[in-house]
Amino acid sequence: MNKIIYVDNAATTAMSDKAIEAMTPYFKGVYGNPSSLHTVGQVAKEALDEARTKIAKCLNCEPREIYLTSGGSEADNQCIRSAALQGAKKGKKHIISTAFEHHAVLHTLKKLEKEGFEVAYLDVHSNGLVTAKEVKAAIRPDTALVTIMYANNEVGTIQPIAEIGKVCREAGVIFHTDAVQAVGHIPVDVKADNVDMLSLSAHKFHGPKGMGALYCRRGLPLLTFIEGGAQERGKRAGTENLAGAAGMAAALEDAVANLDDNAKKLTSLRNKLIDGLSKIPHSKLNGDRDSRLPGNVNMCFEGIEGESLLLLLDAKGICASSGSACTSGSLDPSHVLLALGLPHEVAHGSLRLSLSEANTEADIDYIVAEVPKVVEYLRNISPVWEELEKGQRPHLI
Repeated sequence: MNKIIYVDNAATTAMSDKAIEAMTPYFKGVYGNPSSLHTVGQVAKEALDEARTKIAKCLNCEPREIYLTSGGSEADNQCIRSAALQGAKKGKKHIISTAFEHHAVLHTLKKLEKEGFEVAYLDVHSNGLVTAKEVKAAIRPDTALVTIMYANNEVGTIQPIAEIGKVCREAGVIFHTDAVQAVGHIPVDVKADNVDMLSLSAHKFHGPKGMGALYCRRGLPLLTFIEGGAQERGKRAGTENLAGAAGMAAALEDAVANLDDNAKKLTSLRNKLIDGLSKIPHSKLNGDRDSRLPGNVNMCFEGIEGESLLLLLDAKGICASSGSACTSGSLDPSHVLLALGLPHEVAHGSLRLSLSEANTEADIDYIVAEVPKVVEYLRNISPVWEELEKGQRPHLI
């Protein structure tokens, strides 16, 4: 087996040493329930409060505006349903989103549509971006919520969140952003970004899986998502995952402290990877080259199937993906790539490479050397590619 080169960090990341170190005391030493009044419980509560404070500082908000969740999907559900149901009380049942959101958002919106809400899905430009002007034009008097992701999980494009947030603030519409792929990788400031609600997930920035958080601006009502005890100020019952909270806070602090250095390194590796893979004939970079996450590369190669590409790359020690890990079992082409206007035939041949600071120049050199070989092999055994090369059907890239 070749050395493993892991370039699927958009799916999940390895936990950092600082996260593991921060979590360790709460598995055995400090094991109390933060809701208990005795000393052991209060020590645990202090640790929980400290973790919440650290997370809030990284986002530039107040600790009481941070609610702990099991991850980004739960946070998305709670934020969107809270804003929607609050709007419904005022007769506002119109929601604005985009066609290439994560399924945690899209499925929640589909459920709300069945409950009588109207959702406007904005088209995404071929470069993977939407504009604040388009959001402004879509807002109506009965709009209750705008929910647009900060950075796309497949193509890595970064939306003009501060501008969109300003438009929503001026219109008096709640603005939620799924920032799962953004937090810990690019600067995120909920005040500067004019964000009302935000979702994040720890395992995307080297924290533990099963741990996330949401930001809800003070004064906005938040739906009680899990009934039971009074944890999370009554909005999410259940004994808190203290070790998870400590690990998430430590990982986020570390990521934010090294944001500039990591972004500089990853952008350099990313661009080298894009330049190398773009030399493959009939290939295409998906999403804007510049307004994208530092470590994201998403390419399409005409005439091949992404699943075959992934399996052969895996045999060479390259761990990548064709899109969201949440839909990896689906045979359908990526809804994100289709939203960008790519034909089904092209969208099927996608490859997502998402880097972390652990990746090296040598990793990139190896990927750039091996991917063209695999693409060529797959094309040589593809009847579709033969038809393309013979001119029996036109090339789409």
